[in-house]
Amino acid sequence: MSGHSKWANIKFRKAKVDAERGKLFTKLGREIIVAAKLGGGDPESNFRLKAAIQRAREANMPNENIQRAIAKGTGGMEGSDYEEIIYEGYGPAGVAVMLRLLTDNRNRTAAEIRHLFSRYGGSLGESGCVAWMFSRKGSLTVDLAATSIDKDEVILEAIEAGAEDVQEDDNIVQVITLPEDLQEIREKLEQKGIPVQQAELAMVPQTTIPIADVSTAQQVLRFMDALEDHDDVQAVWANFDIPEKTMHLISDSA
Repeated sequence: MSGHSKWANIKFRKAKVDAERGKLFTKLGREIIVAAKLGGGDPESNFRLKAAIQRAREANMPNENIQRAIAKGTGGMEGSDYEEIIYEGYGPAGVAVMLRLLTDNRNRTAAEIRHLFSRYGGSLGESGCVAWMFSRKGSLTVDLAATSIDKDEVILEAIEAGAEDVQEDDNIVQVITLPEDLQEIREKLEQKGIPVQQAELAMVPQTTIPIADVSTAQQVLRFMDALEDHDDVQAVWANFDIPEKTMHLISDSA
């Protein structure tokens, strides 16, 4: 199993911790506000809003918070005016990185993100500098600990439902789909009794950079973690691939 899949596993488990301390609620609230602003407050006619609400509910975000965010997005309540930005650049070891951010202060955010890239030995690039290395896909996460259905059956059902790829690591199954198939495949899995803990559109790398050196791998992971922790960052995608042996060495030294 690739280190990239391991990072997806780390992010999924980290999201649970973030939700517990409320950090994730802030990011989800911003996503709902922007989705409602761009496409209206009806989730049945606004797929982005529907997906954002689903993610918020999966994180146990209170319904009143969700409704307040929708009202802010549609103009029913006063709130910050968030702008969506995509940043691209290179991290440690030449790893290609894409970020999706929501900010109410572009200049502040640009300076802070540029500082993070520089701090970890990377550089923020121009628009389009790494986007060509990624493909837009749907991504579904199934936590095997949350279901009695075994791993092999989950993988088989995902493939039969039309998944492009399925990867498993430490009881977390990542199902990759075409963007337009994301919701349909989610529904097919849930009809089979397989709970989907997370569903999102993601940028999946077409090729990856192998990083076997433990010190370099640790630096890459710290960089990814720092980006994820930034309040304005909604999503981080990168093309590194840390071998399983290296990931074990990192875990053992933690």
